[in-house]
Amino acid sequence: MILETTYTNPEYDQIINDLVGKPYSILQRIKLKGIGSKRMIIDEVSPNMKQYLNAVSDLNYGNIELRPGGILIRINKGLRNFTWAIPYYHLVIYKTNGASIHAQGRYVHFRQNRTFTENKAFFAKMLDMKIENDAQYSFY
Repeated sequence: MILETTYTNPEYDQIINDLVGKPYSILQRIKLKGIGSKRMIIDEVSPNMKQYLNAVSDLNYGNIELRPGGILIRINKGLRNFTWAIPYYHLVIYKTNGASIHAQGRYVHFRQNRTFTENKAFFAKMLDMKIENDAQYSFY
């Protein structure tokens, strides 16, 4: 689900909290050694997400925030902000010349550059949290 979060909207905050969980507390953030990625360049998106990117040939930026039940991908389009909430059970990550995050019939591909390589530990943490979440629902 993609929501415009340029301005604070309590209704949108409730939807995001229901979908991926409430934000981590300050103490939990310190224990996890951070819950947000650095700003990364968006290289490509699925056709149904083109409307959330800049129309001109400017660079598009996004970052990822961890939540207990999923992740939030925040996309900046000029002065507007969009948030894509992805529960862990929808999340699929591919490492192909950068990183490609797929869910809900959409995808975002982040360019492999210096900031992407600085986020390697963050992606490892995100995968560990997805595995922990998936292990709760294993049926064997």
